[in-house]
Amino acid sequence: MKQFLITTACAALAAGMAHAETWKMSADAPDGNYLTQNIRAFADDVARLSDGELEIDVVSNSVLLKRTELKRGVQRGIVPIGEVLISALGNEDAVYSADAVPLLATTFDEARALWEASRPIYEEKLAEDGLVLLYAAPWPPQGIYMNQEVTDASSFDGVKFRAYNPSTARLAELLGAVPATIATSEISQAFSTGVINGMITSPSTGVDSQAWDFVSHYYDVQAFLPKNMVIVNKQAYDGLSEEVQSALQEAAELAEARGFEMAEEATTEATETMAENGMQVLPTPEALASDFEAIAETMRSEWLEQAGEDGQKIVDALK
Repeated sequence: MKQFLITTACAALAAGMAHAETWKMSADAPDGNYLTQNIRAFADDVARLSDGELEIDVVSNSVLLKRTELKRGVQRGIVPIGEVLISALGNEDAVYSADAVPLLATTFDEARALWEASRPIYEEKLAEDGLVLLYAAPWPPQGIYMNQEVTDASSFDGVKFRAYNPSTARLAELLGAVPATIATSEISQAFSTGVINGMITSPSTGVDSQAWDFVSHYYDVQAFLPKNMVIVNKQAYDGLSEEVQSALQEAAELAEARGFEMAEEATTEATETMAENGMQVLPTPEALASDFEAIAETMRSEWLEQAGEDGQKIVDALK
């Protein structure tokens, strides 16, 4: 009987080990960023809720796949799961640029409403591409970084301005600046070599790149709140048991709620860190705010024309 129990236990253990699975995950931001910290907590939740049947090995800072490669990489199964800036997909379909339209959503409550309005559309589009959408989490409101005082749009004439998606490239053009596509990991080098001398990005990215080393002014324009989303290869997802799928979805719900909370905390902390390191943290100058309103109206009209019915559905849902 003792030998029988030992044999049965070993068989059960072997069966459990045979069904355990580990996924490599490409995370967008560096380890110190709250978005990556949230993803690591998500991975812990997946392991806990699945009783160890699915483990996620998180590799940060776009080391496995760069932003421009992420969606296609997950589709092809290079990695089964990954995180991508939603608006980075704007060249593929303009509707993905919704949360990078200036002044469409400028607070966390508005960002959440925009996500709720756009999520069903994204889920449908991603499903057509063989992907499952798990959750999204926002970046802080975007501000402008410059090495001199800014008064209005004319302050950007000829400035080499970092762009990280189609919307920020268009924004740079409308400001009179010259857009240059620069990855987050390359910001410091781009400033130090003169490739760029201005940018619009979040306070968190400002801290990640130690912006105080190359710029003196930060203007809290709160232009928009872009979000990152986590997507899964559908074939890999379908290969999971129903119990593990449920665990993955439950962990995703926890991660989304936690991500919004962490983003609000990170906004305050990162802005304070920049000030503590000698940057001038300033509100939007009145003349620039007026120019920005006009630019935002232009970009909203252009986006609605490009995004078509899907874009209109999102805007109507926000009213």
